[in-house]
Amino acid sequence: MTRRTLWPILVGIAALIVVLGTIYTVGETEQVVITQFGEPLGEPVTSPGLHFKRPLMQVANVFEKRFLEWDGSPNQVPTRDKRFIWVDTYARWRISDPLLFFQRLRDERGAQSRLDDILDGETRNAVARHDLIELVRSTNRDPGDVPAEVEAEEKATILEEIAKGRRAITREILEAAARRTADLGIELLDLRFKRITYVDEVQQDVFARMIAERQRIAEQFRSEGQGEAARINGERERELAQIQSEAYREAQKLRGEADADATRVYAEAYSRDSDFYAFTKSLETYEQTTDPSTLFILGTDSDFLRFLERPR
Repeated sequence: MTRRTLWPILVGIAALIVVLGTIYTVGETEQVVITQFGEPLGEPVTSPGLHFKRPLMQVANVFEKRFLEWDGSPNQVPTRDKRFIWVDTYARWRISDPLLFFQRLRDERGAQSRLDDILDGETRNAVARHDLIELVRSTNRDPGDVPAEVEAEEKATILEEIAKGRRAITREILEAAARRTADLGIELLDLRFKRITYVDEVQQDVFARMIAERQRIAEQFRSEGQGEAARINGERERELAQIQSEAYREAQKLRGEADADATRVYAEAYSRDSDFYAFTKSLETYEQTTDPSTLFILGTDSDFLRFLERPR
């Protein structure tokens, strides 16, 4: 390749580098800060499309417009009532002022480092100012699954009243941290507790206490059930005895009425033909009192033998 043919190629490459170094693209989710020799130049570019800059001298620093994630590391923190717990938090943030963000933090890595210091510190301060019950509960809900008598006597123990609650504490942390990140070009959008757990030394004791509390409530339900079962069985026995008594009384009444009717029939029969009545009653008596194995010794003048002596 001769020098004459090499020069056009070199010129073309240089022109391509100049063109590529002059044009840059801004996406819908991006914002750009132009720097010249490391110093910011002009206002941030936020409108999407093709833009121009000086090649080689100026650099386009691209930042996200979208929401970004901060995921904190679990920290062991003592509460106001001296309970040691592990607290794991996460947050969402965005770059609200890219020029200020670049001047203070340069890039997202620097922002994540500063957020670690700010959010972890504010979380520790908030946890240390409140009792554990305030961190794990959000509202003073009504314990609907607790028996009425237990609720009346021990409601304060089962569900202790809270003053603020979890949501209010996270808002406190968010507001305190937002005041410290405002001059960094960062807007904090949300912060939440991902997980709150006891340290290993006290976790088993807490579980044992929770199990004992549940067992106590279960025993309360069992005793109430046994009392209700005894009441139902007592009512059943009482109703059964009442039904049997009424049935016996009704049977005796019917039996008395039947005996009265039989006596009346017997009386009517006797009044119509006394001899025939005496004859039939004697036959019934013979049938009920005599059998092949029975031996009677009677006098000849006994009325019992009257119809046997004189069958006609």
